[in-house]
Amino acid sequence: MPKLKGLYLPREAYASGLLDTGDGHQIYWERSGNPKGKPAVFLHGGPGGGCSAVHRQLFDPNDYDVMLFDQRGCGRSLPHASLENNTTWHLVQDIERLREMAGVDQWLVFGGSWGSTLALAYAQTHPDRVSELVMRGIFTIRKQELQWYYQDGASRFFPEKWQNVLSILSEEERKDVIAAYRARLTHSDRAIQLQAAKIWSLWEGETVTLLPTEDSASFGEDDFALAFARIENHYFTHLGFMETDDQLLRDVDKIRHIPAVIVHGRYDMACQVQNAWDLAKAWPEAELHIIEGAGHSFNEPGILDRLIRANQKFARS
Repeated sequence: MPKLKGLYLPREAYASGLLDTGDGHQIYWERSGNPKGKPAVFLHGGPGGGCSAVHRQLFDPNDYDVMLFDQRGCGRSLPHASLENNTTWHLVQDIERLREMAGVDQWLVFGGSWGSTLALAYAQTHPDRVSELVMRGIFTIRKQELQWYYQDGASRFFPEKWQNVLSILSEEERKDVIAAYRARLTHSDRAIQLQAAKIWSLWEGETVTLLPTEDSASFGEDDFALAFARIENHYFTHLGFMETDDQLLRDVDKIRHIPAVIVHGRYDMACQVQNAWDLAKAWPEAELHIIEGAGHSFNEPGILDRLIRANQKFARS
């Protein structure tokens, strides 16, 4: 068996700043790696998760010039936890603004979980601006995917954790968990918002890896939880602001010419492996890797290995 590839050594960003979108948001961005390297953009998960320094380590700093940014309302972007002017299509516009700011014609687009959703939406809107796609933990924001994770599916594998999600809801509210949390996460009382946000965020933090990790505790931190839960619930309430339930699969023909790698954990509880299979069936030219013994997180060994290999391959293309 070949040795699994891991993260590159930590590296500081060589440039960073805030991009004013002109409609009330300021987007935190940073660039790292080789300023003369292959352009790439990293799309974080959530929505509402934000990017972190470890995400720079997915790219060889000698080969890539990678743009990382915090999507609207989360991380270091401002205003914090804002839902106003915050839709998938606003984010697609932001990616284009960042590309233009970077002065590149095309770039590799890398996204996992919600980042894969956004990668597909961006590529289908601007196919001529994408040189390659690397996607992990496929999420196409269909109703069946949301039903699985927030109503009746993953809860059967984590009954004690799901009980905590239900603990603040009445019997009637439990019939539509996303809607019930929406009411709390947009409540005028910050304490009510925060209570719901921590529960919502920890549900995800404690179920995205195959085995429990200490990292899940960070999902319960006030600032992170508030942005993560409010923004994620906002997008899920509106079904990702898509025209149709299957829009991202429907429009695959627009991007079938783009070289793509799809990586998905066999035991991903947040986003079922069926999602990756459905995408690959619609896109037979894409390279699909189903990783045994892995859940959802990018840093599970088998998943990380395949992501690093994909980036290495495309660095030479």
